[in-house]
Amino acid sequence: MSRYPDKGVLVTGGASGLGRALARLLAAEGAHVTVADLDGAGAEQVAAGIRADGGRAVAAVVDVTDEPAVEAMVATTVRAAGRLDALFTVAAATAGELHRRDGDLVDLDPAIWDGVLAVNLRGVMLSCKHGVRAMLETGGGAIVTTSSTGAHQGKPTGAAYGASKAAIEALTRYVATMYGHRNIRCNAVAPGYMANPETRDRELPSVAEMAAVERLLPHPASPHDVAEVCAILGSDAAAAVTGQTYIADSGRLAHKASVSVERALARRRAR
Repeated sequence: MSRYPDKGVLVTGGASGLGRALARLLAAEGAHVTVADLDGAGAEQVAAGIRADGGRAVAAVVDVTDEPAVEAMVATTVRAAGRLDALFTVAAATAGELHRRDGDLVDLDPAIWDGVLAVNLRGVMLSCKHGVRAMLETGGGAIVTTSSTGAHQGKPTGAAYGASKAAIEALTRYVATMYGHRNIRCNAVAPGYMANPETRDRELPSVAEMAAVERLLPHPASPHDVAEVCAILGSDAAAAVTGQTYIADSGRLAHKASVSVERALARRRAR
């Protein structure tokens, strides 16, 4: 049975990775999907692929830090699908200069800090703000934000990223609290390391190796695996769930692990 029959859904960051996997999954479940991304060509490619497979999808170009652009993105969804039933905020600063320069705190340029929080946190706030407005017009809906295991553990780099993701979890609880009585649910999913063939060549060998040592399950989570968790939370199957964060990391945070594992692996490789 389809979980999203004729529902209007919006996925930010939908041109690649988790966002793309989620857009494809929701379309296969009967949704009319708006694939939104700063990469307009990538968003259109994903939407075109969904349509080629018999699904319904439109693309929207959006800078999630720009409020008029976010408002237009939501309007595109309502215009195409007739309503907004579910919003999935996946867009984040996970590559490029912002990601690369989010390093040692004593050397961190405040502009990088501000840039990461603008994309990761302001972008989610604006998406929720205008998504909620659209949902209130039609009696409610569901929002699923994307956090990270970086919100739950300290790391040698990435303080801006981790802080922004922790703030997303707080924002998620506030949205759930503010609008639960209006039939709007809001939950977060916190992925850990995701095995993505597209980015594997750009990873340091230690990244996948450390993830394999730390996780409890024999397999890493894939973008599709995490998309399934998001899809459940955005569907009627989770009708009684709101204000929660679900960790999808193959068990890495379920037991004691630390950055000492990475150091131990480095020493072992150096022998």
